[in-house]
Amino acid sequence: MATPAASSGVLKFLKPRTRPQSTDIQAAAAWGVAAGTTALWLVQPFDWLKKTFFEKPEPEAK
Repeated sequence: MATPAASSGVLKFLKPRTRPQSTDIQAAAAWGVAAGTTALWLVQPFDWLKKTFFEKPEPEAK
């Protein structure tokens, strides 16, 4: 069974042995999720997210 990208002609210029298969795409997606999760773990912007999106700003005193 051909991959959707190969059957649509996008990657027809590649040799059949070098075309990305569905498992290659799944692995790339999994590594992308792992890299994004690691980046969030390293940065940990939770205070900024909470302050920006969930807390209501205090009304200014006049």
